[in-house]
Amino acid sequence: MYRKTILCTLFAAGAAIFAAQTAMAAGEDTSEPPKKTKTSSECTQGKIWDAKKNACVNAKKSDLSDDILFQAARELAYAGQYENSIKVLGAVRDQKSARVLNYLGYANRKAGRMELGMQYYKRALQADENYILARSYMGQALIEQGQIEDARVQLVEIRDRGGEGTWAYRSLLQSLGGIRHY
Repeated sequence: MYRKTILCTLFAAGAAIFAAQTAMAAGEDTSEPPKKTKTSSECTQGKIWDAKKNACVNAKKSDLSDDILFQAARELAYAGQYENSIKVLGAVRDQKSARVLNYLGYANRKAGRMELGMQYYKRALQADENYILARSYMGQALIEQGQIEDARVQLVEIRDRGGEGTWAYRSLLQSLGGIRHY
């Protein structure tokens, strides 16, 4: 029985580390902002830059992949173009993916719709409870609402899911004043 418990614990820890590494591999858990393209400098009203067509195209009518659409939405969010980011995220085919739900949370929160943003973060975590970037952004939203202890819970969750060395962890820790209380 003891051996089985240890094996289950090791398997869970390995799965958490794999999930954290997967998020980082997708280019989402990084301190680097997305590469700026003509999407954020020239395109408007939910349009994104299509390098093949050398023009801004309607994201919903394009044949661009979910990854390209997601990266464009991320670029727009980082550029402060939250409404455009939300429009582009609406064009992504996989509307149930944790990364799309997380950035819908981020863009809505930054656009001033805190409750809607929190709903999206919760949905992102329902889709993937190990999605540490959603936990980090949710923690930052909790801090904005004065819910410091709840934000610390998210920090501990990130750590316990193998994310202590990640940008998601460091960013939330910094938002908490750099003090670990766990």
